[in-house]
Amino acid sequence: MERRSSGLQRLAREVAKFGAVGGAGVLVNLGVFNLVRHVSDLPVVRASIIATIVAIVFNYLGFRYWTYRDRDRGGRPRELMLFLVFSVIGLVIENGVLYLATYGFGWDSPLQSNVFKFVGIGVATLFRFWSYRTWVFRALPAEPGEPVTRPEPDSSERVR
Repeated sequence: MERRSSGLQRLAREVAKFGAVGGAGVLVNLGVFNLVRHVSDLPVVRASIIATIVAIVFNYLGFRYWTYRDRDRGGRPRELMLFLVFSVIGLVIENGVLYLATYGFGWDSPLQSNVFKFVGIGVATLFRFWSYRTWVFRALPAEPGEPVTRPEPDSSERVR
């Protein structure tokens, strides 16, 4: 039972760290969204896409170097490619909600745009959490009873 509790504690820490980075990313996303809308004449969804891209970069740095810093660091190009693929899917989910609200229902006041931007972020976050932890920032295999440790250096880093 202690092992299960330890796993739940690790998951709780992961969710908390993911939430902290994600919460900061939401502030970046909404801040950039409102700044772009205020200083330009871009349509609402285009402004939102720009904001989402800025938040994706912010979030990658936070996830890689804080939330998932103890995860496998081998295969960085693969990790980055998967992160971008799943982030683009999240971008489509997030901005699809905003698009539907704006152009499908005509809800395009600044308040309505922010509400539906936020709702889209929430829906996309569920997908992102699952995909990032499952496919992008994969846990290192641990021996029974041992904590997860840093990865072994790859063959190019080993001292001969």
